[in-house]
Amino acid sequence: MRSGADIMRLLLWGVVAFMLAACANMGRPEGGKRDVDPPKYVKSNPAPGALGFNRSRLTVTFDENVQLEDAFNKVVVSPGQKTPPVVTANGKTVTVDFKDTLRANTTYTVDFADAIKDLNEGNVLDGYAIDFSTGNNIDTLRISGMVLQAENLEPAQGMLVGVYSNYTDTSLTTLPLDRIARTNQLGQFTIRNLPAGAYRVFAINDINRDNHWDRTEDIAFYDSLVVPTTEVIEVTDTLYSSTGEDSLVTRPGIRYLPNDLLLTWFNLNFKQPYLADYKRFDQRRITLTFGAPQDTLPVLTVVSGAPGVGRTDKEWAMLKRNITADTLTYWIADTAMVAHSDSLMLAVKYQKLDSMDNKVWTTDTLRFFFKDPNKSKKKKNKDKDKKKEEAPKFTVDSISGDTTWLPPEGFEFLDLKLKSGNAQELGRPLVIEANLPMTSVDTAGVRLEMMVDSVWKPLDIKLRPDSLDPLLRTDIDVAWEPGAKYCLTVDSMAVRTIYGPFNRPLKREFSAKTLDDYSNLNVTLPGLENVQAVVELLGTNDTPVYRTVKKAGEPQARFKLLDPGSYYMRLFIDDNNNGKWDTGSPLDSLQPEEVYYFAKKLNLKKNWDVEQTWDVTELPLDRQKPYAIKKNRPKLKRGEKAPEEEEEDEDDLMNNPFGGSGNDYRNNMRGTGNNRGMGNNRGGNFQNQNLNGLRVR
Repeated sequence: MRSGADIMRLLLWGVVAFMLAACANMGRPEGGKRDVDPPKYVKSNPAPGALGFNRSRLTVTFDENVQLEDAFNKVVVSPGQKTPPVVTANGKTVTVDFKDTLRANTTYTVDFADAIKDLNEGNVLDGYAIDFSTGNNIDTLRISGMVLQAENLEPAQGMLVGVYSNYTDTSLTTLPLDRIARTNQLGQFTIRNLPAGAYRVFAINDINRDNHWDRTEDIAFYDSLVVPTTEVIEVTDTLYSSTGEDSLVTRPGIRYLPNDLLLTWFNLNFKQPYLADYKRFDQRRITLTFGAPQDTLPVLTVVSGAPGVGRTDKEWAMLKRNITADTLTYWIADTAMVAHSDSLMLAVKYQKLDSMDNKVWTTDTLRFFFKDPNKSKKKKNKDKDKKKEEAPKFTVDSISGDTTWLPPEGFEFLDLKLKSGNAQELGRPLVIEANLPMTSVDTAGVRLEMMVDSVWKPLDIKLRPDSLDPLLRTDIDVAWEPGAKYCLTVDSMAVRTIYGPFNRPLKREFSAKTLDDYSNLNVTLPGLENVQAVVELLGTNDTPVYRTVKKAGEPQARFKLLDPGSYYMRLFIDDNNNGKWDTGSPLDSLQPEEVYYFAKKLNLKKNWDVEQTWDVTELPLDRQKPYAIKKNRPKLKRGEKAPEEEEEDEDDLMNNPFGGSGNDYRNNMRGTGNNRGMGNNRGGNFQNQNLNGLRVR
């Protein structure tokens, strides 16, 4: 017989063996397909289309466990509610608890968008909505479409879209939208359960969640009244038998119209001209940042902390504005202020808007601190410096006899450099850049020479302040000889700054690029011969690298001397001929200027001249912008790959720039009035939806 101890050892080894076997078999069972199907609706309370609903809770049950993603922002109840409902998921059930009292005799829609997905695989149930009525009738009409950003054709994701049935001039800014929906990842929307009638359609990014537009919010609007209707169509379904055989059957269905509205959102760019920030980066510079461009410059007056109390900035500073004119940098020209103003107090007088949007003057008293990190070191070395012999102010060359001025120890020179480096771009000015503001340049001390037959030949030049940075840059316009060698010489003390005429001498040899270093591009724009358009070549970050203006009466946009590389292309119709893209105004029924994208990447090589034809209506707007530069990309489903651009050679691009026939709109003329585009076809088919051509705005 075994002892008790032996039996315990056998039991222990058995448990260990069982655990090891279990560990060896852990993991996902092999075989079977991955679940790629979204949750399926099973039942709800109330049922879809229910009448006389008078409760404060809605529940929906699915065939598997579900979860919610960002339900607070994605789930929309229409008509809108002042207090958002509480939406939760528990097991297979989603619950909506209404916090506002439901209106009597009203049709409600709860649109879940893409907030619902299964718990295990994350498969999204996109576009699910349920409706019910608190009265004896339910409204069933719908309006569908798409919202894109006007300036860059990005899909508007999560934007609020709604309608007004009795629209007045004040509705947009004072009354909530009658019925609402949100755009999905592709910018598509469906406003459901509308009663018969005529509607004005708007889209807003409702930041403060009040269901109407405020002038700082983005907005899009459709130009004309929209009347929803239905039509009977034939729908084809596929039926499967128990043996797996399929067959097609047809049945009558309903199509809800319109299903092709296109809205493009913009912003009025309204900004309050308040003082947002102020800083002192170093002893010489102070910066004011405003919430809006400063049309009228502020006035800065010394209060304390510097000599000359009561003096204004015009007496002691030089101003540099940024491109948007909302950041102002003041270089302190008064050396006494620079030396003695660790704590500078200024009265800043500027304009802001009062409650009636009138500009009024206001004054803030601000203290600008600066702590010199080298001050303590200078103090420690002060006694040592006293013991040193004073350096001579001049030195004489023993051979030539030339006398050179020697600055005191610690003196800061003005440093100059060539912005273009050693390879000068053809067709562009030579740019001299300084590290301190320049007040004047002695042209006799600046020489530009070109190598001709191994001899430096001086050139006649004119200097001018740079248009974008006149304080720190000086330009020289030159008709460059391709491939020629040049030499720029700037004598010491030729450039005067606000702190004195002490620049280091500059001498640089460089070469101009050759014509073979560049590519040229001519873009033919059929249908746009009689309008002015601005065409831009874009980098991979969707920002302009080159731009040109095609005047009315010209068939082509021409780009000369382009750096070889890969580019994308965009244009806008310059309706007011001012050379810049202009936004719209909903209060004036003014749409933003129309924007189009070339659907393929342009590959430009050295010493190539490319002729490209671009029909801007060849593709619908939502399919024009290349995926590679699109920022608002829809989330990919599990296992789904991102679309890849096809690489094409230049000959293929020139013959068929879109890689397919698309919808042929080439015979449509440029429209006017409500459509403002190429006929009614500025849009096109939605991706992944069986919709007819988009009706612009």
